[in-house]
Amino acid sequence: MAARWEARADLIVAGTGVAGLTAALRARELGLRVLVVTKAAGDDGNTRWAQGGVAVVMEDQHDPGDSVARHIEDTLTAGAGLCDEAAVSAIISDGPAAVARLRERGAVFDAKPDGLLERTREGGHSAFRVVHAGGDATGAEVERALLKATVDGRVPLLENHVAVDTVKTPLGAVGGLLVLDGNGVPGVLTAPAVLLATGGIGQMYQATSNPSVATGDGLALALRAGALAADVEFIQFHPTVLYTGRGARGRCPLVTEAVRGEGAVLVDATGARVMKGVHPLEDLAPRDVVAAAITRHMAQEPGGVDDHVFLDATSLHDMASRFPTVYAACVSVGVDPAVDPIPVAPAAHFACGGVVSSVDGRTGVTGLYAVGEVARTGLHGANRLASNSLLEGLVCGTRAAEAVASDLALGLIAPARASDVSLPTAPVADRDLLQRVMSRYAAIGRDAEGLAVVGSVLDVSTVDKQLESRELVEDAALTLAARALIAAAAERTESRGCHVRTDHVERSGSWQRSQLVRLTPTGQPVLADPVLAEGVA
Repeated sequence: MAARWEARADLIVAGTGVAGLTAALRARELGLRVLVVTKAAGDDGNTRWAQGGVAVVMEDQHDPGDSVARHIEDTLTAGAGLCDEAAVSAIISDGPAAVARLRERGAVFDAKPDGLLERTREGGHSAFRVVHAGGDATGAEVERALLKATVDGRVPLLENHVAVDTVKTPLGAVGGLLVLDGNGVPGVLTAPAVLLATGGIGQMYQATSNPSVATGDGLALALRAGALAADVEFIQFHPTVLYTGRGARGRCPLVTEAVRGEGAVLVDATGARVMKGVHPLEDLAPRDVVAAAITRHMAQEPGGVDDHVFLDATSLHDMASRFPTVYAACVSVGVDPAVDPIPVAPAAHFACGGVVSSVDGRTGVTGLYAVGEVARTGLHGANRLASNSLLEGLVCGTRAAEAVASDLALGLIAPARASDVSLPTAPVADRDLLQRVMSRYAAIGRDAEGLAVVGSVLDVSTVDKQLESRELVEDAALTLAARALIAAAAERTESRGCHVRTDHVERSGSWQRSQLVRLTPTGQPVLADPVLAEGVA
C-alpha cells in the first residue's frame, strides 16, 4: 500500500513526552518549522506518570555539601561501571538551566513558604535533591506545562498517527517518516531531520509501570534505519508498584521511591525488614538492588506470601497530601496507607539502553536523532539513578533541537522524496505470548536456558506481516526489541546493574563495556563489533 498524502517540515518529532516536546519548543524558538506526531493523544505518553521528580542540584538551594559533582558521582555509582562519564557530566551540569527553562515555560514545582523549592530524596541519592510538583505528580505537571507551551507556541501536533518506518534518501540518510493516520491511511512526513522521542519498551512484560503506548516503536524504527543500539539488556524494574492481585497485567500504579525517601520501609508478611543488612543504604539502595532483594525474598515465601511484599508507610503522617496519587491508588484497592502496609511488587519500569546517540541526539544515521528513554546517551549505564530521566529529557531535548538547527545551517541534512514509499513487512509475534515468556525468563533473574527458551519461542511463533495497523506496528516493534534484548542478555555472562544472571552471579571486569546491536540485512538483531560505534556518541 503506497502513501496517499504528504506533509513537510524542517523537523519531525515523534513523541510528546518531556524530551520530544522540549525539543519541539526549542526548535520553534530557533525558527524551524516543526511537526510533532504521536500515535495516541498528546498526553498519553510515559511522562505524565512520573511521580518522584527531577533530580537536580540548584545553585542557590541544595543540601549542605551537595553539589553537581556529587550528583555525577551518585549517577556513576548507580550505572555500575557502564556510564559514559562525559555524557553524565554534560547532562547533569546542564540540569539547573534546564529546570529554569521549564519553569519559565509554566511548570510549577512544590515550594516552601520562603519560595525555595521543596526537595526529596530517592534511592541511590546521597542528598535531598529531587524537586517535585503536586506532591507525587511531577510528570503530570511537566506534561501539562509543555503541552500548553506547545499550543501557545503554535507547534502543530498530529495525534493518532503511528510512525511505521523511516523514509530514506538515495544515500541512506533519513529524510522523513511513513505514518498511518487514525483510519489506517498511510502518509509521509518529509523533513531533513527526524527526532525519535518515543519512549521505552515496558509493554514487553506482563506487569509494568508504563502506559500501553510503550512498545519500543522508536527503537525498531532506528534499528531498521541502520542505527546501532546499546545496553538493551538493562531493563530497570521499579521495586514498588502497587500489587493489585496475582496475575496483574498491563500498567500497574507506581508507588514512588520518594515514599521510602521520607521514611517508609519494606517488610514481608511476617513484619521482617526486607532490606535490613542487604545494602548500606537499606531501603534507599539503588533500584536494581532493591528489586533483586524483593525478588529473592518473595522466593522464600515468608508468611506464605510469594508474589509481593509490603511498604510500611504508617509513620508518614501527611501521606494523603504529600503523595496524593499514591494515596488515591491505594484507597482504590481498599488499602489505607495510614494504618495498613501497602502491598507492592517489582514491575518493568525503564529501559536503560536504546538507540546509540550523543547528548545532542545525533545517531550514526544522517538525519536521524534520538532523545529520552528511546536513546542511549550513556547517562544511565547498567542502571538508572532515580529521577534522572526527566532531567535527561529536558537537557537532551534542548540540545538535540540546537543540533538539528546547526546541521541544517551547515547543509548536512536534507529531506527525502516520498514517491515510492510503501508499507513494510516485518516479523510479528503474538503479544500475549511474548509478554509471558519475557516475564518468565527475561525479567529480573535470567539464565542461559531460559533465554534460549525465549529465543526458540519467538523463532517458531513469529509471522511476517505487512505493518498496516497500529497494533501490527507495535507488535513488530516489541518482537524486534525482545530479540535484541535476548541476544545481548545471553552474551553478557555476568550480573551487573539491573541485568541479573542467576547462572553468572558475579560482576566481571571483562564485561565493563557496552554491547552494540545492529540488524542483519534480513532484519535479525545481532551483536555488532564495538569499533562500529566509534564517533557515534
